[in-house]
Amino acid sequence: MYEVLADSYGRAIKDLRISVTDRCNFRCFYCLPNGEPPLARKDTLLTFEEISYLSDIFVSLGIEKIRLTGGEPLLRKNLDELVGRLSGLKENGLRDIALTTNGYLLPARVEKLKNAGLNRITISLDSLKAEKFNRTTGVDALEETLAAIRSAKDANLNPVKVNAVIVRGHNDDEIVDFARFAFEHEISFRYIEFMPLDSGHDWERSQVVSGREIFETINRELPLELKQPTRGKETAWNYSFAAGGGGEIGIIAPVTEMFCGQCSRIRLTADGQIRTCLFSTTEHNLRDVLRSGAKREEIIAFIRSVVFKKEPRHYINDTTFVQPARTMSFIGG
Repeated sequence: MYEVLADSYGRAIKDLRISVTDRCNFRCFYCLPNGEPPLARKDTLLTFEEISYLSDIFVSLGIEKIRLTGGEPLLRKNLDELVGRLSGLKENGLRDIALTTNGYLLPARVEKLKNAGLNRITISLDSLKAEKFNRTTGVDALEETLAAIRSAKDANLNPVKVNAVIVRGHNDDEIVDFARFAFEHEISFRYIEFMPLDSGHDWERSQVVSGREIFETINRELPLELKQPTRGKETAWNYSFAAGGGGEIGIIAPVTEMFCGQCSRIRLTADGQIRTCLFSTTEHNLRDVLRSGAKREEIIAFIRSVVFKKEPRHYINDTTFVQPARTMSFIGG
């Protein structure tokens, strides 16, 4: 084990998010309203062998959690094989393997993923109304998404987390309905503020429903109790229901209540670029370093130098903010 990764602000980097594909089978308006930009060439995408090798290096540097994302990660064939490879790193200090998915392809694959070593799963659900779900995602797949949530629960990938991006004028009228869904189905439902990561670059601050407003809207109907006095290194404020039950509410407010000072994340895109922040405008080409035949110590030195450059915070609230050229689908959530 090497000295753990840390940036120039003393933040220890413990979480690695790996995008395994830049493709997606949904067209959510807050991500890909204009469809996918030109996709990365297949030969530029990291192979499972490369992802596993780099993950081993990251774990040796103190990474404890790996989350597989996309695009839609289940579009990558035999993803359970990659999960199995990563699961072997639990002997070296990796504690948690998670997956973020829209769920469309999940039911047929969830058992293989679970058996391969997947610990947790997060499923996107931006509306409980079929017509609105279709309008939001571009796909008539509400029932498939609900089936995915059931399949994750049946596979004991608990607590199953469900995410909704809340956008004013689109689904903010369902805030309480989402909370009731969490209470009734005993899941962790996380509300996420709308962020400027869409391919159309149409994000407007007026569309952001603040975390505070989300909390107050739920709390009026279903009283909540804060689970911990601080967020710590977590992105969400987590609440239980005062009425009891196994459900949970999480509120992620990166725009109005940024948590950059405690950020422990680093990201690796499907084509092997390190991103030090979700909103970085600069990427660092780890793939070419790896494929150049660099030795392990050289790769470690490159990773350390990149992490040391991690931004102190995002700049969404600054007048000089520049939206990243690549959307969430390419960056990996």
